[in-house]
Amino acid sequence: MKMEFTLAPEPEDEAREAGRLLFAGPVDFVKGVVAMPGLPPADRIEVCFAGRSNVGKSSLINALTGRKSLARASNTPGRTQEINYFALGDSRYMVDLPGYGYAEAPVAIVAKWQALLKQYLAGRQTLRRAFVLVDARHGIKAVDDEILTLLDRSAVTFQAVLTKVDKINRVEREAVIAQVKGALAKHPAAYPEIVVTSSEKGEGIETLRALIATLA
Repeated sequence: MKMEFTLAPEPEDEAREAGRLLFAGPVDFVKGVVAMPGLPPADRIEVCFAGRSNVGKSSLINALTGRKSLARASNTPGRTQEINYFALGDSRYMVDLPGYGYAEAPVAIVAKWQALLKQYLAGRQTLRRAFVLVDARHGIKAVDDEILTLLDRSAVTFQAVLTKVDKINRVEREAVIAQVKGALAKHPAAYPEIVVTSSEKGEGIETLRALIATLA
């Protein structure tokens, strides 16, 4: 049966409040990890954020947490070269994965990131969902398909999050949503709701907070 993809609905009041409380509480950088033995204890639910370099991952994490410099935003693609852990109180980890698809990084470094990414995705039992960020100006590209296939193989449920929707008009938005729906249909691990966000305008932020807060 073919999966029907829809846009994530506005959260119910209870879920919205759970998200607000979670992100209004303490949010702390825990550590940057460059190898699997460095991961913190798997003692709570975690979600991770993956995306092409320069997709707006740091900006989205900062918007979610309401802290301007929690994740370092940079115009230089490929700056995040480790798995960065943030604690949301004592109930959740939020994990910022290295940006992928950055061709100008040295080949050996790219290979090392990819190996670490595969090990993390395949071996972290407390990982409940991967949020895969997709730039609304470009849609899903071949390099995104690679990470989506990796998530399929690792049996990690992932949810597409469109970023930077404030940079496109309504017609372009509808076209990119249709393209993303079509691309996701090929991936069995894809969660059937797409989150549409703008870090600058705040669109979709409450929805994403509620999703993270209510994952069991």
